Amino acid sequence: METTSDLEVGQVVKSKAGRDKGKVFVIYKILDEKYLLLIDGDMRKLKKPKKKKVKHVMIYNDIIEPLKEKIEKGEKFDNAYVRKQLEPYKNKE
Repeated sequence: METTSDLEVGQVVKSKAGRDKGKVFVIYKILDEKYLLLIDGDMRKLKKPKKKKVKHVMIYNDIIEPLKEKIEKGEKFDNAYVRKQLEPYKNKE
């Protein structure tokens, strides 16, 4: 089982359960050992990230570095930017 220590902000994940099953997200924030806040710039925008259990996501080894840096530095970015960064992963669904 994955733990949050294996995860990083900006990492790409795919939902394994729930109404959003099969959708690709980026980790926006790691809340604790069990929960993540996820964004995709579409259904889950920056203002209302999805709170999801770690066990309900499939973890990709990919980290979107430019997005990770923006989140960590507190730089501004918008939902369109998130969607653009996730574009290559949409085809893998």
